[in-house]
Amino acid sequence: MEENIVLKMRNIHKSFPGVRALQGVDFTLRRGEIHALMGENGAGKSTLIKVLTGVYSKDEGQINLDGKDEAIHSPQDAQRVGISTVYQEITLCPNLSVAENMYIGRGKGAVQNWKKMNADADQILTNLGIPARGSQQLSSCSLAVQQMVAIARAVDTDCKVLILDEPTSSLDEQEVEKLFTLMRDLREKGVGIIFVTHFLDQVYEVCDRITVMRDGKLVGEFVTEELPRVQLVSKMLGKELDDLSDIQGEYSSYEAAEGEAPVFEAKGLYSDSGIKPFDFDIKKGEVNGFTGLLGSGRSESVRAIFGADRVLGGEVKMNGKPVKIAKPIDAMKNGIAYLPEDRKRDGIVGDLSVRDNIILANQVLKGFLKPYKKSETYKIADEYIKLLSIKTASADTPIKSLSGGNQQKVILARWLLTHPEYLILDEPTRGIDVGTKVDIQKLVLKLASEGMSVTFISSELDEMLRTCSRLMVMRDRRMVGELSGEELKQSTVMNTIAGGEK
Repeated sequence: MEENIVLKMRNIHKSFPGVRALQGVDFTLRRGEIHALMGENGAGKSTLIKVLTGVYSKDEGQINLDGKDEAIHSPQDAQRVGISTVYQEITLCPNLSVAENMYIGRGKGAVQNWKKMNADADQILTNLGIPARGSQQLSSCSLAVQQMVAIARAVDTDCKVLILDEPTSSLDEQEVEKLFTLMRDLREKGVGIIFVTHFLDQVYEVCDRITVMRDGKLVGEFVTEELPRVQLVSKMLGKELDDLSDIQGEYSSYEAAEGEAPVFEAKGLYSDSGIKPFDFDIKKGEVNGFTGLLGSGRSESVRAIFGADRVLGGEVKMNGKPVKIAKPIDAMKNGIAYLPEDRKRDGIVGDLSVRDNIILANQVLKGFLKPYKKSETYKIADEYIKLLSIKTASADTPIKSLSGGNQQKVILARWLLTHPEYLILDEPTRGIDVGTKVDIQKLVLKLASEGMSVTFISSELDEMLRTCSRLMVMRDRRMVGELSGEELKQSTVMNTIAGGEK
């Protein structure tokens, strides 16, 4: 088996100020295998990948490729020796053609001959079974095909090791299956694939082996079919995990007073995002949610509620009184908070510290002419870092250097600091580990038990069924059903989404 190994990383160490990110980590990849790299946010997965690809220099250890020790100090070094990476955020140019994206920055030859460049691209796309043509504009391709083009570009550079970093987080089920077909084809061609993901189902569908990391250390390497899911979760968390479906039992429901008006109520609300007019309400202490397939209008609905998209019509009430919410500041002043779906684009301010990101929304409400005292900001930040178990070297650490799950917790802290009556969470657990997901679900139920109203959106239906007492079902940007009580089961939700309304 030793001769089949394409990559060996041994005794890898990496430290940052105040943080030992990697402590003696080993990783082995074989030719023609799909190998999952798993662990909680902050486990060290991203740091290990960045060491392998030359983004970070290791403090200690060896990287061996095809039996030869390699000194990798830059991404160019990694590419030169046959290591390619496709990231979660597609880094291609949508205004250029597929072929131009495949060959841009790759030197002379095909780039200077358009006809040959398109023909070469078509040949590679055909060989990999990618449904695209070299001459078509990349923006005309679906997100999944754009991911595949990024992979085609990577493997055309004599790639021995292909790293896929959360490539499926924005894809629907059909698109994921297309991507898996391509990954299996590459496996057959002998490419070693490192698959970084948080989706357990996908790991068990497509991966041959699993390496688990925790707190910057190697937990172990396992053959996928020999590792039961519950054991995988246990190894990632470092503790036994109770059945997630029991988390509701930890918190008693908040009982709204008889006849009490809903905290928020909308009638005929719609916006310029194409969402059809919908009615919606939420009671004090209730957790409800919007569910539906990708693109169904879940996010557009809550963006209309918060005034993040331009509202074109409808009536809105808070605690029974008519209010006008035309923009986010109106919603904030009425006690509504919104954690957006895309934390990188709409949530974090990357160059600001954790402390500054936490106080941002409340500072907007106070007005910038009434700044917080510096000592007060440290006290607030430390309180919420402790409350939400945010892993950061200090409150002054730039938020962009935190793991995805910890960035999400900082944004959640920002909105909790405003003490909202009504909290909207759009995909708060996307792209984060199982343990942090459970923490956030428990926090949602705890806040509701204390009287806060919460709207929760997740692509994972099981998560919705665990946390919500009522679901609004969306299809084609229209609300097509409302489910509660005995109707809250997977089969009923799926049937309503598919068109067999209750």
